[in-house]
Amino acid sequence: MGNGMNKILPGLYIGNFRDAKDLEQLKNNNITHIVSIHDNAKKILDNKEYLCIQASDSPDQDLSIFFPQVINFIHRARLDGGGVLVHCLAGVSRSVTITAAYIMTVTNLGWRDALNSIRGARSVANPNFGFQKQLQNYDSEHIEEERKKFHATFPHPSPFNDEEECRHNLHSYQHYLLTGKERGKSDDLYPLPHKAYQGTTEQNEKDSPTTAGSKDVSKDPTREKSSREVTATASLTSMANSDGLEEEVDKLFVSSSVSDSKIKRQL
Repeated sequence: MGNGMNKILPGLYIGNFRDAKDLEQLKNNNITHIVSIHDNAKKILDNKEYLCIQASDSPDQDLSIFFPQVINFIHRARLDGGGVLVHCLAGVSRSVTITAAYIMTVTNLGWRDALNSIRGARSVANPNFGFQKQLQNYDSEHIEEERKKFHATFPHPSPFNDEEECRHNLHSYQHYLLTGKERGKSDDLYPLPHKAYQGTTEQNEKDSPTTAGSKDVSKDPTREKSSREVTATASLTSMANSDGLEEEVDKLFVSSSVSDSKIKRQL
């Protein structure tokens, strides 16, 4: 959740609350418009055009009522040569849902392919169950009518090749499912042959006084990170309506980033 905004389509990015205040990222990605959707959404930067939607990350929250407004806002910004950042708190659920609705409207992709194409560019994308049902309903009952409205609003041929871009992201997602690795991502480590550490690991297991049945999982960095992510999500949700939201979220992401760096150094 703290690895920066991700490019979904040319001129369209998804990120978290902290990314929306990162001036360097905003400049580097030519972000001119921001869709902010969370419990306390409000304009932060004077030099950006905002669409603020106050909505909770709850399965009962109806996001579909905002789809048309968000879709037009994003597309107009892209046509004008701008860049759009869509963000919620973590960049996982609400922002992903409305971006998927945009993709479904401007391409011929169904809700599953639209969502998975986002996951190909941002692996943490995971709308809650209620939001996925809303996307499914949008696909099965409203998409044809909404596409007609969209093309009536924007009658000129699109300068974007969004469907091809989404297909590319879908291939990246399939690659991620097969390998567990994101295309184009690096762990800043030298590549090693398959099972390069197998001999060392086996020798260490023989020398270790701990038996196989009593493996110490308390120092497992993967388990530690998973616990930290759960804590981060719970903390973000509980702070959604608090006055100190911005300061506390920043502290949370900084803490998470520092811990990730320590784990990488230990590895």
